[in-house]
Amino acid sequence: MKVSEVRSRYLAFFKERGHVIIPSAPIVPGNDPTTLFTSSGMQPLIPYLLGKDHPGGTRVVNSQLAFRAGDIEEVGDNRHTTFFEMLGNWSLGDYFKEEQLPWLFEFLMNPDEGLGLDPEKIFVTVFAGDKEVGMEEDTEAVAIWQRLFKEKGIEAGFSNIGSEEDGYTKGMQGNERIFAYDSKKNWWSRAGVPTNMPAGEPGGPDSEVFYDFGLPHDPVWGPKCHPNCDCGRFVEIGNSVFMQFLKQADGTFTTLPKRNVDFGGGLERLTFATLGIPDVFLIDVFADARTIIERHSGKAYGSDEAVTRSYRIILDHMRAATFMLAEDVLPSNTEAGYVLRRLLRRAIRETDKLGIANAVLADVVDGYAKAHGDQYPQLLERAEKIRAEIAKEEEKFRKTLAQGMRELEKRAKDGIDADTAFTLFTSYGFPIELTEEVAKERGTTIDVEGFAAKMKEHQDKSRAGAAQKFAGGLADHGEQTVRYHTTHHILLKALQMVLGDEVKQRGSNITSERLRIDFSSPGKMTPEQVSEVETIVNDILAKDYPVIRTVMPREEAEKLGAQMEFGVKYPDMVTVYSIGPIDATEENPKISEAYSLEFCGGPHVSNTSEIREAGTFKILKEEAVAAGIRRIKAVVA
Repeated sequence: MKVSEVRSRYLAFFKERGHVIIPSAPIVPGNDPTTLFTSSGMQPLIPYLLGKDHPGGTRVVNSQLAFRAGDIEEVGDNRHTTFFEMLGNWSLGDYFKEEQLPWLFEFLMNPDEGLGLDPEKIFVTVFAGDKEVGMEEDTEAVAIWQRLFKEKGIEAGFSNIGSEEDGYTKGMQGNERIFAYDSKKNWWSRAGVPTNMPAGEPGGPDSEVFYDFGLPHDPVWGPKCHPNCDCGRFVEIGNSVFMQFLKQADGTFTTLPKRNVDFGGGLERLTFATLGIPDVFLIDVFADARTIIERHSGKAYGSDEAVTRSYRIILDHMRAATFMLAEDVLPSNTEAGYVLRRLLRRAIRETDKLGIANAVLADVVDGYAKAHGDQYPQLLERAEKIRAEIAKEEEKFRKTLAQGMRELEKRAKDGIDADTAFTLFTSYGFPIELTEEVAKERGTTIDVEGFAAKMKEHQDKSRAGAAQKFAGGLADHGEQTVRYHTTHHILLKALQMVLGDEVKQRGSNITSERLRIDFSSPGKMTPEQVSEVETIVNDILAKDYPVIRTVMPREEAEKLGAQMEFGVKYPDMVTVYSIGPIDATEENPKISEAYSLEFCGGPHVSNTSEIREAGTFKILKEEAVAAGIRRIKAVVA
């Protein structure tokens, strides 16, 4: 099957079972300063999993664009990618295990509505329990899976593996098809294992599905094979999370009044399972890009291990870069832009390894615009801009690469210490693998352990910064943060009033200390325009306007001119927030007379007077962040 067919079959299958199809959130979250990228289908839905009502109801399904920066170093094998689509279906206090697992099994097995996979190749894992917190083994999931396999004529044996390490010792000994692992593998919460969860945190066991490609076990990963082995024989294709417990202050767990189901299945992995080919990079969406690389390099994909690894890195990184650029992320030295730059520079280095002397990456991304354009038309609409940005970055890095090589040559004679290796990585974009490679060519020593220590120190600082960022971000729903969120809506409307209706939001970052908005604009604002915007915002704050949440049909909201986030596909029913007029109420919001009307999930103040109590609105800075994109930082103090 092709990726598009797997996606459409999945959405249709769950729509037939009462689920509302919702759009993918952007790959770069617009109003979440706690994270750079959307990394799972669950991430945009966490408020609803925690109890907030979803506009689509209690059953929703989608295919979510996702990126995981932590997987960059994993790319190169047959299954890991940084960028992927995550198929997901959710029960928000509706059905549970007895419905979810049979539906999933049917979708995987049914050749007419689903994927038609061979049940003999399916293996599953469940939660083994956690004695430390008194959590029992998930015998309910085991019984359901055994029944489902038996209906296919398969006697599914059960084995309680325990830890992943135990799996390499015990291995698969007979007819086992269902394996139980500890909380490191088969438990979900935002904080990790049960002992790490704070009071008030929800969590629950999960059940993963693996596809057996029948490859021989590679003993480098351990003496015996098992479903969670990383040798490549088994590939995880889906995971059902059963969020059913709430941690109490005394460390015990109670059952949630509304239990949720969250399923996530990698679209690309499911696709290559339908083909029976143990290589994600051989599915259709990579075909055009793979052909372009082959034509320029003269080397065939799969011809040898090194060539194949280079191909895979280029194919993955350039697909991720294409989607990032389509959402207005530009290469830079901070945050999402830094990750994009790192992807591009690794891809450039791999083209060098393939002997490609000319710039080729702009051609590679054309293949992704064709492959994904039907589902994500923004790739076609912004194709020229994407090509231009990639060509510019490739030219820039090739100059940097030459400088870095000269610096490396200077230091290579006496050996490369940790400081030099770290400088080559941070200043010249040299991955440590590249520095090692060139040092080996010259018989030079390199302090790899020292470099690793410096990288750990750097990562620890980054994580600490991220944690600090989380504490002050919109996700905490603190009083001042919520005030800034509503002020953000008021500011966007004021910008349109002063600069014109063509002004659109292109990103935001809201903390308890200030608000930030990125918006489309042809040029720098004059001091007079800045002052006029400040006056409008403060006038609105002084009007004591009510802020009202309304759920309505998307088409109706669009006709009323509700502002929406760029690149987001919205469901048939949407939540909008209106600000004003003074006599608006929840029963009669008078939306057509509102000062501001915007698609948004909240949270917000109930009246603009709550913002005015905090002080006066003031723009601190107005600056350019990209061609045609300006940024404002502002406070109410």
